[in-house]
Amino acid sequence: MAKPKIIALVDCDSFFVSVEQALKPELKNKPVCVLSNNDGCVIARSREAKALGITMGMPYFMAKREFKDCTYLSGNHDLYEEYSKKIMNVLRDFSPDVEVYSIDEAFVELTGLRRLYKMNYAKLALRIRSKIKEDLDIPVSIGLAPSKTLAKLASDKAKNTGGLYIIGSGKIVKELKNTKVDEIWGIGRNIAALLRKHGVLNAYELVSQSDEWLKSKISITAVELKHELMGESVFPVESKEKIPKSIQHTSSFKKFTSDKNFIINSLNYHIHRACSKLRELNASCLSVSIILRTKDFKTYKEKRILSAPVNFELEISSIAKELFEKIYSPEILYRSSGVVLDKFSFDNEEQLYLFDDNVVSEKKNNLAKTLDKIEKKYGKNTIKTGY
Repeated sequence: MAKPKIIALVDCDSFFVSVEQALKPELKNKPVCVLSNNDGCVIARSREAKALGITMGMPYFMAKREFKDCTYLSGNHDLYEEYSKKIMNVLRDFSPDVEVYSIDEAFVELTGLRRLYKMNYAKLALRIRSKIKEDLDIPVSIGLAPSKTLAKLASDKAKNTGGLYIIGSGKIVKELKNTKVDEIWGIGRNIAALLRKHGVLNAYELVSQSDEWLKSKISITAVELKHELMGESVFPVESKEKIPKSIQHTSSFKKFTSDKNFIINSLNYHIHRACSKLRELNASCLSVSIILRTKDFKTYKEKRILSAPVNFELEISSIAKELFEKIYSPEILYRSSGVVLDKFSFDNEEQLYLFDDNVVSEKKNNLAKTLDKIEKKYGKNTIKTGY
């Protein structure tokens, strides 16, 4: 029988707020909220803000009226992405097997590392936690367990138990009896409702069912989750980054507008960010779409399939401007803009095109690399493209 795995789920506490507090220490231990990109609603809260009664998703106009003592900050997602990358790099210094689950969460395979670090897994988890705090001033909660599903459950409990919670084999049954089916990672609203319909109300009752019953009455996923909840590692930690099928970059405006130059500049910003991501993947795209959303939530989208793959913002911006002219109306008030790049080709599989000007292509590639180097050194949005 295979030895049980030891998997950690590292979850940053109130991540967006924690990043802001790391840069502005005067905000620590105070009620702080981070707002969505158009300052529309609350998307992150400090413990103190939660204690006041501010809820996730609360409209900003309501929050600032009811909770005047709270500090409200506009979200800076580029900044949060930078911090996320730094945190993931700290985790990779401890283990080569890190699966980035979201901007503020990652699974880390720790199996066998206690010999390398000459400490037990609990101490190793605390070392990871203190290292992130020491280097980046970001608090994290860590759940330790023999499977990803149990590690996720443990990390949720760690937020209220000092930052570390362990579910070992001896604690599994007790934990499952105290976990409702809709609290299980991987079980959505529909499956939870179906389980309750069949009288399965908690995780222990789920694992008590046979594989055959779960497969026929619920789904094959329920069977896999059953074994995960029993402490068997069905879902391995996948350290290889999953390549997205498309890159989308959008944001809402702080106020409705029909200002043509403003909207085009917002599209150029999205294109620049999307192209930077595209180059990180060593990829180019064969499809460009732009999106405009009106004050009344109507969506206009225009798309073009390209004859050759590109990843250079100045090329895509000229295409986007042509697409923009097809759907823009000065009589309409717009609330947001965005760009979608898809149909990727990668540098190691890209074919040569008969009519390409190799000298021009080389100049574009060099310019794009220069943009990336400048931003890597001085920060994102150091350089902005015009039209």
